[in-house]
Parts: sequence; structure tokens; C-alpha cells
Amino acid sequence: MLQIQNYNSKILKNIHLEVKERQNLIILGSNGAGKSTLAKVLCGITPSTNVTLEGQNLNKIDKKIRTKLINYIPAKLEIFDEYISLEEYLNLSKLHSILESKNMLKLLELDKLKNKPCQQLSSGEQQLTMLATAILHNAKITIFDEPTANLDPQKSRDIYSLLKSNILQSKIIITHDLNLAYHLGYDIVYIKNGKIDFKGSSKKFFNESNLNDYFGTSVKLMEDGVLSGV
Repeated sequence: MLQIQNYNSKILKNIHLEVKERQNLIILGSNGAGKSTLAKVLCGITPSTNVTLEGQNLNKIDKKIRTKLINYIPAKLEIFDEYISLEEYLNLSKLHSILESKNMLKLLELDKLKNKPCQQLSSGEQQLTMLATAILHNAKITIFDEPTANLDPQKSRDIYSLLKSNILQSKIIITHDLNLAYHLGYDIVYIKNGKIDFKGSSKKFFNESNLNDYFGTSVKLMEDGVLSGV
């Protein structure tokens, strides 16, 4: 279980959150609300004594053991080696999965790009690359920061299918994509002004009254999903 208690910073206020084994979670909120800040605290990028994982302080867990427990996938791929190819990068990402990089290239339809330098990939291709690294890493908990950013509708549906599957054990997903959040059906945390303002099931979050409180008339709940910008 991943747990954060009584966490305060310049951005986040009095944060209490538990993520149980095999639980999947969506973190929503407006720009600047503190979603990415919370993600970085939960995974240990921002050190804190307020975070425990399986009963131990996260930052005191041996680094090799921690790679099996938690992984953070940022919103943007940053590669400092201008020559490393996609396939080489995926090979380096394989840690705890039985899958090979060639499996991921085929699954995400990136075969033709395997020899292409990562720095030359499009933003959408980079997003798919980061999903592939998450699967090859295969930590118990994977935190995604905007996994469908820069993807066309078809690729977004492909990502949805992978996130909906059990190919990864437990997922925490930061997103502005309300349709993704609605269709995944994961538990919802909504952050407002640095505080957790809602914590509960997808069903409780996605009702007209609640959506109106958070988004006003800009979001409408339809039978087949959430329609934004109406």
C-alpha cells in the first residue's frame, strides 16, 4: 500500500491519501492545482518523510527494491543522448517485465521507428515510447502524468485499451482528459487549490451535480461519455 499523510508544502495542503494494492486511481484538477507535484512526492522524486510504501518510508527503501515497487512516467520524454535509438532506449527500460522491447514495438505499432533516434520522434511517438517503458519496467505501481497528451484519437483509444487492461499492476493517472477518466472507471481524486476536494468512486464523481460544481456549463455528461467544451 502507498500512503501519504499530513503532507504540506507551498502548493499542497494537508494531503492524506492511500492507494491499496492493485487499486487504480485518477488524479484530476485544474492547471496549477498540484497534481504533478503530488505525483512527484508519491514516487520519491520530491523526498518526504510523509510517504510510506508497504509500511516503509519510501526514501529509505533500497533503490533496486524501489524500482520493483514504483515508477513515474513524466508528461514529456527527455533524452540527453541525441543518438540513442528507440529500440536501444526500450532495451535499457526493461527491468521487471518478461516482455521484450520487440514485443512493445509491435504492440504499439512502432516497429518502423526502432532505429530512429529518440530525439527525432514526434511528440505523439514519444508519448507511446513512455508507455512502452512503463510496461517494460513493470513496477507494482506506475504513475502516469498525462499519458494521452499529444495523441490523435486513434492512438488515444489504443492507450486507453492498454491502461484498461491488466498489463500493468496498479496505475495512478494524472490527466485533464475527462473522457479517459470516465471510461477507465478508476477511483477519482480531485485536487482544488492544493487540497484534495473529492476522493471517491468514478460513479460518484461523474454525476451532473458534481460536474457542474467543478466545471460549470463547460462539461456535460452524455450517455457515451463526457462531452467537454459545450
